[in-house]
Amino acid sequence: MEPRLSLITLGVPDVARARAFYVDGLGWQPLFEVPGEVVFLQVGHGLALSLFGAAALARDVDPDGTAVPAAAPAGVTLAHNVGSEAEVDTALADAVRAGGRLVKEARRAEWGGYHGYFADPAGTLWEVAFNPSWSVAADGAVTI
Repeated sequence: MEPRLSLITLGVPDVARARAFYVDGLGWQPLFEVPGEVVFLQVGHGLALSLFGAAALARDVDPDGTAVPAAAPAGVTLAHNVGSEAEVDTALADAVRAGGRLVKEARRAEWGGYHGYFADPAGTLWEVAFNPSWSVAADGAVTI
């Protein structure tokens, strides 16, 4: 199997509220959506984010109903890397203004960068970070 990630699906308790946060609040553009059921957002070269109802995701994963995925899984964060410390502050402020909750104010990190965390309305944790040793090329390739 190739090392590739094409889609991240977030099981959210309220698709309309999640859409309002990401689309109306943060200004991300939907690729495709079925109102109230699912919204797909382009989040990088070859990578999409899906906002899918948590109950529908549970049924998709396990039609018999024995496994229920959490809306915001413990031990998982999504990251949004930016080009400067000022961009970290701006992105965190944008997320809070859009309805997110600030979890950790931006600060210097042990690893030499600058970062903070917010939670979206479903509780999914996002790190916003500037890492002076990290870059993402136009084709999506990461250099560390």
